[in-house]
Amino acid sequence: MSKSQEQTSGVIVTADDALAGRLAALWPDKLINWTVYNLASAAMEGILTNLPGIIVISMSLPDLSGIEILNIIKAENVYRQVPIMLCLTPDEFTELDVSATEADDFFILPGQDEELKARIQLAVQRAGRSLDANPLSRLPGNTSIIQYVQKRIDNKDDFAMCYCDLDYFKSFNDKYGFTRGDEVLLMTARIVLNTVRFVSPADYFVGHVGGDDFMFVVPTSLAEKTCQQLIAAFDSIVPQFYDPDDRAKQSIVSIDRQGVTRIFPLMAISIAVVTNTGGKLNHVGEASAIATNLKKKAKESISSIYVIDRRQN
Repeated sequence: MSKSQEQTSGVIVTADDALAGRLAALWPDKLINWTVYNLASAAMEGILTNLPGIIVISMSLPDLSGIEILNIIKAENVYRQVPIMLCLTPDEFTELDVSATEADDFFILPGQDEELKARIQLAVQRAGRSLDANPLSRLPGNTSIIQYVQKRIDNKDDFAMCYCDLDYFKSFNDKYGFTRGDEVLLMTARIVLNTVRFVSPADYFVGHVGGDDFMFVVPTSLAEKTCQQLIAAFDSIVPQFYDPDDRAKQSIVSIDRQGVTRIFPLMAISIAVVTNTGGKLNHVGEASAIATNLKKKAKESISSIYVIDRRQN
């Protein structure tokens, strides 16, 4: 990894403290910041909340096997892009049909440190080249979004596509800077992902269109509930990103797109919901066009809001 490379977050799931220490010692924290879990249950909670850049799993754990964790993670379409490496003893390797697993790579213990380091490095690089995950949130990007939605349309599935847009984000970014702006985007990504996964754990998709635009897909029947809970979570957390004076005033002074100084409300989130009830859509472009019109309607409100296209119902 080059010195200019951004920091990667890594997760180690092992009950072997020596292996965890060995992995953590291969890179300085500024390149890979490792989080170590001794139990699979704790690891799953951490992984599903904050997507890491690489996961290294031992086969033998007190509660679940490495293969069981692997299968759970790879079964989630949002998390499939995260590279996973299995650390195997020679006996485990002999017993395991590696080609039948969805592991991205494996390593036979004890092995050499330089080989282990190279394999992890290559796994991270492959994931970055082959996937269009957003570099900030690590959520699927436009290519994955289009492919997923079009497949659901082609299948005539009944689902809701929900496009999220942050209102007054530019004014916040202009006043507080890009670093704090990125913190807001990361917070939003986590709120969207966690809310959607909580409301519809068996059927969902979350993507990051780019900038302050996100999207998610849930069953039509759960769209309103998801939007309501997402807005409640966003509105309760976002004020904490403002300085105390601005938070007390519920507004900030910043520059608009025409270069004029004016007062802006605190950030809000607008959600445009496009439904495919009855399989009426033919192309993902139709959904985008409908969502664009819905977002214009939503922008009329200064507070967080969701607007549902009910013409297809």
